[in-house]
Amino acid sequence: MSDIIEQYRIKQKPYYRPVSDEIELYEAAYSVRMPMMLKGPTGCGKTRFVEHMAWKLGKPLITVACNEDMTASDLVGRFLLDANGTRWQDGPLAIAARFGAICYLDEVVEARQDTTVIIHPLTDNRRVLPLEKKGELVQAHPDFQLVISYNPGYQSLMKDLKQSTKQRFGGLDFNYPDHNIETEIVSHETNVTTEIAGKLVSIAERARNLKGHGLDEGISTRMLIYAGSLIATGVDAVKACRVALVRPITDDPDMRDALDAAVTTFF
Repeated sequence: MSDIIEQYRIKQKPYYRPVSDEIELYEAAYSVRMPMMLKGPTGCGKTRFVEHMAWKLGKPLITVACNEDMTASDLVGRFLLDANGTRWQDGPLAIAARFGAICYLDEVVEARQDTTVIIHPLTDNRRVLPLEKKGELVQAHPDFQLVISYNPGYQSLMKDLKQSTKQRFGGLDFNYPDHNIETEIVSHETNVTTEIAGKLVSIAERARNLKGHGLDEGISTRMLIYAGSLIATGVDAVKACRVALVRPITDDPDMRDALDAAVTTFF
């Protein structure tokens, strides 16, 4: 069974540039096994942060991309039929709880509320996971921690966490870094010059000012890294920005023209 959990261990250090005191706060939270909630816009570094912390703490990381079709069985496990009959297969949450991994539920609000309530017994002093179909109560490993993330910008009455769920977690807010830090991140991740990285960040800052005024979401740090990676391979900067920054976030012709104009302003 050790082979099962070892595959989730992060072998190489993921690059993460701290913005504030989030690393120290997370380490303190892990020391008391406090469940953590990361809130922030898409592509701002939440997942990379969790990967970095799992590596730093030396713990396996099991990531689950939540979606509206995800059932409780997808998380905790189910019985399967094979040539020898029926056998039980643990889900990712059960594996993490048994063997002491960090379980990261990415974009947890995408999951149905009747699915997310199964995490409640793991996020209080009980630290247990009931496997009702199997008739087993899994006592969480001492190293186990649950981490969830979501984008508050997409909250709605139909898609939000219950207060009974939110209040079981500590919270860290994430956002896009300030200009100099984001420039450093883009340059490091793509090997483009600081000058080019800074221009990409400036384009993103203009686009983010349009959020709620024609754009549902601004240009993320992840998208800047895509654009920088294209430029690093020799793609023309304007074309790279159109492909990686402008076309993915809007189909509106006027908004595309406005963003294309911002691109040509810097390149």
